[in-house]
Amino acid sequence: MSAKTLWAGVEAEIDEEIQAFLAGEDVLLDREWLAEDLRASRVHAACLRRAGVLSEEEERRLSEALESLEREWQAGALRLDGRFEDGHSAIEHWLSERLGELGRKIHAGRSRNDQILVATRLWLKARLRALADQCRALADCALSRARQESDWLMPAYTHLQPAVVQTVGHWWAGYAEAFIDDAWRARQTLAYVDANPLGSAAGYGVNLALDRDFATEALGFARLQLNPHYCQLARGKFELAALEALSQALLDLRRMAWDLSLFATREFGFIKLPSRWVTGSSLMPNKRNPDAIELMRASYAVVAGARTEIEAILALPSGYHRDLQGIKAPLVRAFARGLTVLRLLNRLTAELEWDRERLEQAVKDPALGATDRAVALAASGRAFRDAYHEVKAELGAGSFDARASIAARVSLGAPGHLALERLAARLEALGEERCE
Repeated sequence: MSAKTLWAGVEAEIDEEIQAFLAGEDVLLDREWLAEDLRASRVHAACLRRAGVLSEEEERRLSEALESLEREWQAGALRLDGRFEDGHSAIEHWLSERLGELGRKIHAGRSRNDQILVATRLWLKARLRALADQCRALADCALSRARQESDWLMPAYTHLQPAVVQTVGHWWAGYAEAFIDDAWRARQTLAYVDANPLGSAAGYGVNLALDRDFATEALGFARLQLNPHYCQLARGKFELAALEALSQALLDLRRMAWDLSLFATREFGFIKLPSRWVTGSSLMPNKRNPDAIELMRASYAVVAGARTEIEAILALPSGYHRDLQGIKAPLVRAFARGLTVLRLLNRLTAELEWDRERLEQAVKDPALGATDRAVALAASGRAFRDAYHEVKAELGAGSFDARASIAARVSLGAPGHLALERLAARLEALGEERCE
């Protein structure tokens, strides 16, 4: 490594292979939240001035230099690479290059422990807002299509066997409500992690009167994470909470992807995918493979793997341990994959087409009306179990009016009474996010 480590003394022995192992992917992963690290550094400089460590002029120069670094980083003029141990050492190095001794004052009263905590916490807040937005967008698309296709008939399945008749609108409405709940879950998790750890240093506070309440307000946090010991205990815990919120959305995405994968088969033939959503075979000229849907379906595994990896790392006593460095990679990987596939699913839900003729053919089996007939007999006074066996003995007999079946299914939320206005009200309460 060409840049000196923050901790090394004059006579420290630096072994390149060992240092590369210690740094791991840090210098690459820290690119994710370098902007947040720079922003938090400006606030820390203000806290040092309020504590009497820096003069007003020194704070001004540091703040201007940090703002300049952030602009250069956003413009791609700065490189965070193997010259540095991590993003934190890079910031101190750049400040020292530009400001000399003043640049080396920035680390007073803080540790890389609270530095990474506050940077990742700000990053998590942004990702959870993006998660809520993606889920709202998906819910809006699904609700829009539920309105458009509210009376399109299709079979409903249990155990992958035809069970009753439903509507395409009912199918869409189920996913609309699922993603509304996922957006709500992301919002709740955002409120949970919205706590400022800056000023906790290495987990035991410092002998400086840092104005942590000022830092909390300046960084836009809802509350202060008060106890420095708890700031360290929360590392990984808050990341797991965010991944849990992401996993809930990815579970619903996986179920929808499975449905669409089945519906796209020749045996079902319910949907048509635009050509940009399918691929061909390297061997079989006749193939149109729904690879995009299948890769979406596999994406939950990335999030589940990240959660397992972090949970395994957290088998630690209290205080900081270098093991915690391993939280970064799975966290970044999971959110990168999760937010990408949610965005792509939003596009797919707007673009896929149903084969209405194929759907109509699939609901002509009289057996799909059996449950309705049994319930109707029970409503007329028969014991339900007697009605059940009577209908079962006559399966396949008589005619079946699928539209009449839907019209009679009036329990709240059922295909004959979708109550889409209620879902629309819940979606509106989450804010505006239109279908692409």
